[in-house]
Parts: sequence; structure tokens; C-alpha cells
Amino acid sequence: MKINKQKILFGTIILFILMQFIPVVGKPEVTDNNPNDLLKVTTVPENIKGILKTSCYDCHSNETKYPWYSNIAPASWFLFDHIEEGREHLNFSDWGTFSKKKKLHKLDELTEMIEEDEMPLASYTLIHRDANLDAQQKEAVISWAEKMMAEVIKE
Repeated sequence: MKINKQKILFGTIILFILMQFIPVVGKPEVTDNNPNDLLKVTTVPENIKGILKTSCYDCHSNETKYPWYSNIAPASWFLFDHIEEGREHLNFSDWGTFSKKKKLHKLDELTEMIEEDEMPLASYTLIHRDANLDAQQKEAVISWAEKMMAEVIKE
């Protein structure tokens, strides 16, 4: 049996077009006014604010900036799932609602993820090159998180 490359290409294009009509359920909401946001309820140095906004906030806050491809399936499906999962693990927009124990746990996880180069994710930094953390930025965030833990303990 001979495979017709034109039919396969045509079928793939039709499938891609049809995927665009599958509704996305549960697109993560975006809100800019989050009164419990980490940056509103704590004092964060400007350099750390910049790092968090650039490397963390798209997946770990309610202030996601959706890229152009967030409207194209199947990329949108992956993206929305990824954001939901990121927010479940840590949502900086809810920081003010966290208990002391939860804050300490999240700060400890944050340092561990950065130390082990698990965050930001490689799939994210592949497209968002400015989200890559160099050694100095990693050390700055880890140092800040450790100071934050000490402050939380004092509360």
C-alpha cells in the first residue's frame, strides 16, 4: 500500500483546524488587583521583584501574561494546564492568606526548586529566555527566601 503524503498533510491540516474549535474549559483567570499578593503584603527588594515577575509570576500568580500562542490548540491546552498546576503548587497572589506554616513550607520549596534547577521550567525558559536565572540571580532569590523564612518565624 502506497502512502500518499499529500493526503497525510491534508488530513493533518484539517485535524489542526478542527482542534481550534474544541472549547477550552477552565482557562486560568487573570487579575491584576490581588490584595493578598506577595508584593503587596511584604516588602520585597526591587531586584527580587523583577526576578519573580520575569521568571515566576506567569505560572505562579493570577497575573499571567498570555502569549500569542495561548489561543492556538494544542499549545493552549498544555499552557493552561501548566498554569493551573503552577498555581496549585504556589500562587504568589494568595500569599497574604497563607498560614505561617504554609509560608515557611513554600519558601523552603522555592529555595529547593531553584537550587536543584527545577524552576523555572526548561519548557518555559526555552521560549522566555529572559526568565533564565543566572547564578547571581539564583543566589539572590535563595538569600531573600531564607531572610523571609526568618521573618515569618518571628511573626
